[in-house]
Amino acid sequence: MKNLFSTKQLRVILAVFAIAVFAANVSFAQELTKANIEAAINEAYEKFKNVSEGKNADYIPALAEVNSNIFGIALVTVDGQVYEKGDINDKVSIQSISKVFTMAMVIDDLGPQAIMDKVGVDATGQVFNSITAIEQYRGKEMNPCVNPGAIATTSLVKGSNYDEKWNNIMTAFDGFAGTKLEVNQPVYVSEAETNQRNQAIAHLLFAYERMYFDPVQSTDIYTKQCAINVNAKDLSMMASTLANGGVNPVTKKSIVSAETVEHVLPVMVTAGLYDDSGIWVYKTGLPGKSGVGGGIIAVAPGKCGIAVISPPLDAAGNSVKAQYVIQYLSEKLGLNMYSIQPKK
Repeated sequence: MKNLFSTKQLRVILAVFAIAVFAANVSFAQELTKANIEAAINEAYEKFKNVSEGKNADYIPALAEVNSNIFGIALVTVDGQVYEKGDINDKVSIQSISKVFTMAMVIDDLGPQAIMDKVGVDATGQVFNSITAIEQYRGKEMNPCVNPGAIATTSLVKGSNYDEKWNNIMTAFDGFAGTKLEVNQPVYVSEAETNQRNQAIAHLLFAYERMYFDPVQSTDIYTKQCAINVNAKDLSMMASTLANGGVNPVTKKSIVSAETVEHVLPVMVTAGLYDDSGIWVYKTGLPGKSGVGGGIIAVAPGKCGIAVISPPLDAAGNSVKAQYVIQYLSEKLGLNMYSIQPKK
């Protein structure tokens, strides 16, 4: 049969077709313009800056002393554009947001099956520091986003001793953030003096053979990682690295594989905001993770990472303002990953 098109014409047709397919799959680009992002962030800041709900965490004494008026918003797109508003230089301790990135490290090193076999990925159905859940499942199904699973995950970090494990954590966290991070020593000391429950959790897991390094040292490493200081830009860069398939969008360094990210995000969806994880996903449609230091990150896969810092928390331990802001940005910028436009 005689060819209907020349080779050159076929190349043009295929190129046009490829562009059309790409455009169909990234229709969000119309929403994520510089003007739209800046407008949405400015609107969110003004809309929620005077919210006075919630209070600082006080079960860690140092957190009660953090300035409750800090309010910073940052968004980093996967092409490396950074948008900031408010108190962007003020730092808080990362707290439970750190769990996401330690989990990513372990999945990247050991593979996705290892985290299922050695820790678990289902939501426990219990509070984040539940001992009942450990007894109920005999140390199994300890989701990496709650304390027992997070401590077990930390025990799996590559390294034959405390220093090697800690140095690997800091190297990875610096890579995610694209900058050198440091530990907030007063917060670390305060947490270390009041973490008896976490120590008990680690020993109980050890009794069930679900700890993979010394329980005392693993708990201390976990405590120290929770005290790493971050600002809104640091957190949004870390979130955007996940949104970009494990590659930091500014430094262009690959921190973890795209396959690793595929397995991290679902765990964030199921357990990222403590007891209110379902409510969070219902409202935002985004994988997220909160920390009692006052930060929340959200990942819009293939689009951007968002972070908001505001220390006052609700009863579930999640920043009140951060939840409002991220829900608003998700709606305004069309970030909800479950939002589907029907074909006509």
